[in-house]
Amino acid sequence: MAESVDRDANRALRARFDEVYGDYQRLRSGLDELQDRLADLRVTERSDDGQVTAIAGARGELVSVELHPSVYQDRDAKALSRKITATVHRAGAAAVAATQELVAGYLPAGSGAADFLRTGDFDSLLGRADAALRRGE
Repeated sequence: MAESVDRDANRALRARFDEVYGDYQRLRSGLDELQDRLADLRVTERSDDGQVTAIAGARGELVSVELHPSVYQDRDAKALSRKITATVHRAGAAAVAATQELVAGYLPAGSGAADFLRTGDFDSLLGRADAALRRGE
């Protein structure tokens, strides 16, 4: 009987290993594609009045700022500065969110890391890790 239990446990462990290894292989094979997509990622945000356009890359870094010629008609430099700053911040935040969604798509479904990238809920991620440790996974 103990031998049967050992075989069943070994089969279960082997099945889990095969599942994890399959997830790893899929992740590994998608890394080149992911790197290309991240390198090409650009997010564009415009101010409400369309006078300022900011483009950000995958890390939220500013790629470019474009000003419509109509910005020169208004001589309020402080207002223009606030408009540029707000537009750049929105572009950076949108780029980071797009990157998180893109990367999460390459992680195994339901993984704590994928959930964390989507929600930013660090407590939930740690809670999952703690639960796994308690179960002995």
